[in-house]
Amino acid sequence: MTATLGWLRRQLPGIVALVLVTSVFLIARLPSYSAAETATIASKFQFKPLSIALPSGYQQQTIRKVNKDYEHIDAWISSVGAAIAMNDLDGDGLSNDLCLVDTRIDQAVVTPTPGAGGSRYAPFALNPAPLPMNDHMAPMGCVPGDYNEDGRLDLLVYMWGRTPIIYLAKPGATKLDATAYQPTELVSGPNSKNGVYIGAEWNTNAATVADFDGDGHDDIFIGNYFADSPVLDPTAEGGVHMNHSMSEGLNGGEDYFFRWTGSSTGATPSVTYQCLDNVLPEEASKGWELGAAAADLDGDLLPELYLANDFGPDRMFYNRSTPGHIKLSPVTGVRSPIIPKSKTVGNDSFKGMGVDFGDLNHDGLYDMFVSNITTSWGIEESNFQYMNTAKDKADLTAQMRGGVAPFKDESAPSGTAWSGWGWDIKMADFNNGGELQIAQATGFVKGQTDRWPQLQELATANDQLLQNPFWWPNARAGDDIGGHQTLHFFVKGPSGRYVDMAKDLGLAIPTPTRGIATGDADGDGRLDFAVARQWDEPVFYSNQSPDTGAYLGLKLLRDTPASPGTLPAAGSPVTGAQVCVKTPDGRMYVGRVDGSSGHSGRRSTDVHIGLGKNVTGPLTVNLQWRDRTGQVHEQDVQLATGWHTIELGLQAKEK
Repeated sequence: MTATLGWLRRQLPGIVALVLVTSVFLIARLPSYSAAETATIASKFQFKPLSIALPSGYQQQTIRKVNKDYEHIDAWISSVGAAIAMNDLDGDGLSNDLCLVDTRIDQAVVTPTPGAGGSRYAPFALNPAPLPMNDHMAPMGCVPGDYNEDGRLDLLVYMWGRTPIIYLAKPGATKLDATAYQPTELVSGPNSKNGVYIGAEWNTNAATVADFDGDGHDDIFIGNYFADSPVLDPTAEGGVHMNHSMSEGLNGGEDYFFRWTGSSTGATPSVTYQCLDNVLPEEASKGWELGAAAADLDGDLLPELYLANDFGPDRMFYNRSTPGHIKLSPVTGVRSPIIPKSKTVGNDSFKGMGVDFGDLNHDGLYDMFVSNITTSWGIEESNFQYMNTAKDKADLTAQMRGGVAPFKDESAPSGTAWSGWGWDIKMADFNNGGELQIAQATGFVKGQTDRWPQLQELATANDQLLQNPFWWPNARAGDDIGGHQTLHFFVKGPSGRYVDMAKDLGLAIPTPTRGIATGDADGDGRLDFAVARQWDEPVFYSNQSPDTGAYLGLKLLRDTPASPGTLPAAGSPVTGAQVCVKTPDGRMYVGRVDGSSGHSGRRSTDVHIGLGKNVTGPLTVNLQWRDRTGQVHEQDVQLATGWHTIELGLQAKEK
């Protein structure tokens, strides 16, 4: 017996390898859908592409000017920045306004969604004056939110080369244009010399808004990519470093939390935050952040946080905060002999680009989807379709308090593992059929000369070479790395396996995409979406899907009245409020007021839940939220299908 056990121990690595190879082989041979089945799936969706109006008068560029040491990889440095968000900025009750970043003009632009009502106001670029600026900055994203709590939606713009700016909506504005916003520093302190910005050179690529400490006020997370440095200064030589590892890169920019401390409204609105730079462990705080998402997973209305990191392990945190004190504890997945380290939460060595939460199997618990680099004959990692394995929220709480993230990656058997160089991700029900679809942006640098071989060499190089840009292969204008990859649109088929329907639906345009924004722009109950493209024009997809099912749409707003003003106010969204609907067939549908999840695309703060064709009202809808004092409330309300506006204070009241 002893000899047999010894032999088994010696052969264990080979046995495990054989099991893994066999598993991959079987997964690769999973049945696909027939042409007839694919056609049936495609018939449930229809989108009409529409051009998005942009302001004129700006000189266009095709690549950014960068630090002298990085000129030979300026296309790589120029590969991020296209961003888009949907929300109700003009208070007309519809999420028909866009805040986007167009890299060709390096401006943060506000513009109406195309189609009906597309001429309500002229598109315009946000104006940071009189705040100090310089020529070595570029906006990277826009996050709508009511930051000074006056019932009007403001805009947070984060950047490379500068700390973020909050554009506060002025109550006295008579029309929606650049003068309707008061630019305000997120980071206080002296940062100007003779009107030129000399403050911290943050290089931000991730942001999310949530009430992290449970005091009833929205806080802000800022995740930086490069460490503070003159990345976009063509007059500088050096002073910037790359990642020191392709799989354990822990030398990126610092992460920061901003805890809300006060605000005012009126002619010169204001908001103040306390900057917290020690919430996360130092090692976790210096990942190369490209995506972030916050959501309450266990029902205590304290949002957990997931950070998608390039060049190394993503991070997930369980929220243990109390009012006035933000405390997050790291949680990781549990390995087994047949689960690779890189398939467990917090232990991966992949290139995280974007993340979103959604319940993919109707058990009332949030699952997660994470975008990675998954290019065949390139860098073929895999996306993560992390399914929640907890029995219920109590079990989830117990496991996360013990440091365990109970999630299992099911991307390979589900058909969502491989797509391309992934970026933003949004899970939503676009035909109200009762199942979430998965929209994913992919593609990197578009050109004519294939640079995948050189990138592969870099990926296998000694980590000691990576931090110095001298050793990086050329990535200049005209070079191509995944430049003809397309948007993906994964739909669950009859067997439960997903299939990419982007080509069948006319969405597979061969150009790099970055941010995806979702919202119901015309109020018909069908989610539209907009896509930001890197170095190409953004596009809006009007949802014209036929024969859709029932849906529940909720605008969950604070019960405090908006400040008096000339323009209508959309109301203050109750960020983090949770919605759960249980249908007669036992399925549960969950949703939340999202403070901005993903890479550079932001869904509207409305809650939209598709219910399928067999559901009729009235529905019992469970609502959970915190009021402005931080007090937790829970209430069941009876609602018909369709759109509703509900004010949340001490109790829920429909307007």
